Amino acid sequence: MAGAALADEVGFAGLSMGLLAERLGVKTPSLYKHVTNQADLTHRIAVLALNEFADAVRDAIQGRSGREALVAGAHAMRTYVLDHPGRYAAGNAAHVHGPDDPLIPAVQRVLASWAAMLHGYRLEPDQEIHALRMLRSTLHGFATLEAGGGFQIDADVDDSFTWMLDFIDHGLTAHRRDSSPAR
Repeated sequence: MAGAALADEVGFAGLSMGLLAERLGVKTPSLYKHVTNQADLTHRIAVLALNEFADAVRDAIQGRSGREALVAGAHAMRTYVLDHPGRYAAGNAAHVHGPDDPLIPAVQRVLASWAAMLHGYRLEPDQEIHALRMLRSTLHGFATLEAGGGFQIDADVDDSFTWMLDFIDHGLTAHRRDSSPAR
């Protein structure tokens, strides 16, 4: 989708119907044969992005569990955000518009991929939502800061990413151990 590629190039905030029309070599009114308006365009980009993101994480963690799945899925997310910052931002800005919104299954696919990343930690079902939120918040923060040039300290960003993943793995492993019944 040309709109998604343009969002990655100019940033989600810089995406406009006029700029997309110019890029495609058409008049802006011609776009309205394909999308209703700017909101429709960005919503379609969000659905595309969430499905691509879910596929990337799913493919990365296939056949892995525990720390291996965590690391593979986290790297897949980081790579997706760095390669597709506009799409990723669109996915985060999207809101569901009714029960038949294609965003719903896209979000469910992302959540299923994240849950599969955590499956090897054998968390209690009531703890999984907290772990999902922690993981998403932490990885989202790191990846978006990196994509935006937010790491200015003279230290290797890859080392920081590995350190963060080690910290998350230790916390999830300890939580599993601490929450399991005494024998």
